Amino acid sequence: MPDKLVMLETARWLQYAQEDLGAAIALQSGTPRHSCLLAQQSAEKVIKSIYVFLDQRVPRSHDLDMLISQLPDGWDIKTRFDDLSELSFWAVESRYPGDAPEATRDDADCAVALAKDVLSCVEKSLQDNGFAY
Repeated sequence: MPDKLVMLETARWLQYAQEDLGAAIALQSGTPRHSCLLAQQSAEKVIKSIYVFLDQRVPRSHDLDMLISQLPDGWDIKTRFDDLSELSFWAVESRYPGDAPEATRDDADCAVALAKDVLSCVEKSLQDNGFAY
């Protein structure tokens, strides 16, 4: 069972993930590119909360598939999500003008829905592994 400081830091990462998701939802219809970026950030932070909970070094990457692949076996997210590249895409592409197409409302809707699923999966897995707010 993780110690109290690990639990508090895990809760902090979860709070940031939840706040990012709330902001992504709020921006879905107004600024889709910001919504997509914040949805990606929510998923990234909630995945990284597992590393915090396990008291491991948090990898510095926006690649959600890589972050999941480096987790120990036994975490539901490893089998439930086999390709989050469409969400990882928004970590960089939505921040700068360039060759990528502009994010649409449909993109934002998909990104938010996927981020909600990731958040829900990780929160349940953390609780199943002894995390308590």
